[in-house]
Amino acid sequence: MGFKRVALHIALHYHLGYVGQWGSFFGRNRREMSIRYLIAKGLSFAARLVLKYIARRPAANFPGKLALYIDPHCIYESVKQLTYGSVVVVGTNGKTTTTNLLACALEGAGYRVACNTTGANLDSGVASTLLESKKADWAVLECDELYLASVLGQLQAQYVLLLNLFRDQLDRAGEIDVVQKSIILALESSPNSTLLYNADDPYCAHIAASISNKSIPFGVSQVLGLEQNSVVDAQICQNCFSMIEYSYYQYGHLGSYACPNCGFSRPEPFYAAHNCKLDADKLLFELSYANNTISLEGLQASPYMLYNYLAYASAALQLSCDPEVIQQTIHAFAPRNGRLELLEIGGRKTLINLAKNPVGFNQNLEIVLANPRPSALALFINDKEADGHDISWIWDIDFEKLAKRPDIKVFAGGIRKNDVLVRLKYAGVHACLVDSAHDFFEHIALLPNAVQAYAIANYTALPEVKQELEQLERTGFSHKTFSASQTRLQSVCYGVSEPKQSKELANRKPLVIAHMFPKLLNLYGDNGNVTVLRKRLEWRGIPYELREINACSPNCLDDVDLVFLGGAPDREQRLASIQIMQMKDQLHAYVDSGGPLLAICGGYQMLGDTWLLDNEQVPGLSLAHFETRRTGSARKRLVDNVVLSVQGIKHPVVGYENHAGRTYLASSQQPFGVLISKTGHGNNDETRQDGIRFKRVIGTYLHGPLLAKNPELADALLASALEYQAQRCGIDALLLQELDDAVELAANDYMVARLRA
Repeated sequence: MGFKRVALHIALHYHLGYVGQWGSFFGRNRREMSIRYLIAKGLSFAARLVLKYIARRPAANFPGKLALYIDPHCIYESVKQLTYGSVVVVGTNGKTTTTNLLACALEGAGYRVACNTTGANLDSGVASTLLESKKADWAVLECDELYLASVLGQLQAQYVLLLNLFRDQLDRAGEIDVVQKSIILALESSPNSTLLYNADDPYCAHIAASISNKSIPFGVSQVLGLEQNSVVDAQICQNCFSMIEYSYYQYGHLGSYACPNCGFSRPEPFYAAHNCKLDADKLLFELSYANNTISLEGLQASPYMLYNYLAYASAALQLSCDPEVIQQTIHAFAPRNGRLELLEIGGRKTLINLAKNPVGFNQNLEIVLANPRPSALALFINDKEADGHDISWIWDIDFEKLAKRPDIKVFAGGIRKNDVLVRLKYAGVHACLVDSAHDFFEHIALLPNAVQAYAIANYTALPEVKQELEQLERTGFSHKTFSASQTRLQSVCYGVSEPKQSKELANRKPLVIAHMFPKLLNLYGDNGNVTVLRKRLEWRGIPYELREINACSPNCLDDVDLVFLGGAPDREQRLASIQIMQMKDQLHAYVDSGGPLLAICGGYQMLGDTWLLDNEQVPGLSLAHFETRRTGSARKRLVDNVVLSVQGIKHPVVGYENHAGRTYLASSQQPFGVLISKTGHGNNDETRQDGIRFKRVIGTYLHGPLLAKNPELADALLASALEYQAQRCGIDALLLQELDDAVELAANDYMVARLRA
């Protein structure tokens, strides 16, 4: 019961706001405050001792949870031990590295510093750090974006350092605008905090423009000339609903942007990086500010680290650290927390790093790809509570780049290794399954020591990977340690299907797939559905044409054989829906003539009579009779893994739902499937049905992407498209040859076994 009560306390703390909290705070007398705080501090100290010396477990969060339960204002009370105050580091990627760099620089400048160095960044982790620290000059604290509101009001920090905002843990955090609103609320509760923010990120710039706090921008003021990621957020202006324009991208959605409609644009940085050089193993840049310029050099040459160094140096200069100390800190920085941690195991250099979202993974891949020599890469993905149960984001990672480097041996590990292997297969990457980091090294034991190893892991996978690799480093690994045979590396690898060649098929009319608004309608890796369809055609040698529809035009569906419509955040969906509603007659004609269509989540909702747009019920396409609405005043999202029984599909259909709307079918309509899992909801809270199926149309809430672990369903869609093409063009329908779907079905079987009631 104790943990449940603490969790309830934190939830109420966050959702009810802080007016009542501070009212009760000021209503307490000094004696009550002191007694509760002293009890909280004493019990947290005892809990820390028990965890560290008896249970041999990390004491990063629980002491703080206990203290917050006893005294919800213990963070405020602990601030009094700080001579100068605090700096809070917040953002999606790079918090731990930037926080540790800044703490080390302040210590190098002679200050006493309290810091949550291990990355315990919830309010409990912040409380643990402050309660454990003796009197300090500064506290440098990283904080989870959604917990900033429950921390900053008590801390009243001197500075908030905002690094970036990327799509991350959508099952927990929701869309990025939810995170933005939470950060704005936090800053409003601490009006004297100065915001240092990334000007190259439109999400961060919008936050700075929305608050009355003093704000100072930093950014990279030159074009780095890097290849753009395949999936980019921040397509819509933060002030209006127009498309913003980029003059250049750095990585992800960072770059130089402007809205042609309202004038929202990238602020001019006060701290500006220029003359940046990213060599294979070294990073150089100059940092200009207030008519001063300093030169800095880093060891990790990647745009990801360039922004981390820039943010750190900007904050350190703001705190009056000497430039020489700033540079010395970078040179001496040798993290032992699994973030860019370099080990040497049996003579083999091994780099460990955290990655938990598409942008973070893409930047890690760039580090691996920058090494021109052969290497071995292991990817460990878990789906525990701290990771987020939804891993559809792996389909937004540019793994296709690895297919161009066959000298990089790739391995998939972690709880969701089967899903990773599926993703790698559709990226054209030969890969192997491994059970652990120890197993990974057994697989590569016979490779030359010159082959560098990389281990990239998400939150809960990282500690175990780090522990195993550090143990191997300590025990002096050699090839003789393992029983690896010369054939093991090949025997457990899953190959990639090679395209079939056929003169008859080569001369056949291409199957036309219309991908509707792919830059806007792609929230949970939904574009991966098109990737699956494309690859399954390629492997059979069937010619196809992928047609991206980004604007309404007459007759654009006349020669289309399959339509795909994904889901999106509210801003993007609003813009896309304007165009889609203008295609209502075209879509009716296409569906009525027997055209196949797959619609996911928001795209599925649009097919009905009414659907939700920004919580407002609006008219839909009326391709079928159903409506989507909110139930009463409830705003709870339906979020979970789902397994369906679908008529005509032998294997259970597996996916992931994350939606706020409740959909109700007319009595004449048939659902896509019936839930057979102990988790999930489907269309609404009552029926245990998901989606709709009529004519050759499938609408569903299942992301994942849907087709990745359901190859039978993917082929059923392709068969429908080939039949429609034959009908439309007056040619013989092509029968699909069977493919080896062992990798996909293994991922399906794992989830079914885990979830089925």
